[in-house]
Amino acid sequence: MGKPILCLDFDGVIHSYSSGWKGANVIPDPPVKGAIDFILAAVRRFDVAIYSSRSHQDGGIRAMQGYLIANGLNWEFVVHDLMWPDHKPPAMVTIDDRALTFTGDWPDIEWLLDYKPWNKLDV
Repeated sequence: MGKPILCLDFDGVIHSYSSGWKGANVIPDPPVKGAIDFILAAVRRFDVAIYSSRSHQDGGIRAMQGYLIANGLNWEFVVHDLMWPDHKPPAMVTIDDRALTFTGDWPDIEWLLDYKPWNKLDV
């Protein structure tokens, strides 16, 4: 049996996404601080799957792979040690900037409508 799957969202988790959506194969912003080191550490304990709304679009996976290579990971690691599903995998845990952990209590609808990911908060 393999390691548990850790699913990492790409935009807003790995890619800082400060410029917003520019297309499936346009990734202009730097990585989130610590993202590359986290990925390197996580593969020791998890099968790391990187998934995005880019994943099922033409050139999306290749663009994300190229982004990680351009930001310090080697080609062999990116292509062979990371998973690149085109649909969200059945992960043990997912890290996503636009997701909530369901605790059994339903959130307030108005609160959801006002939801902002970490990089859009007024701090």
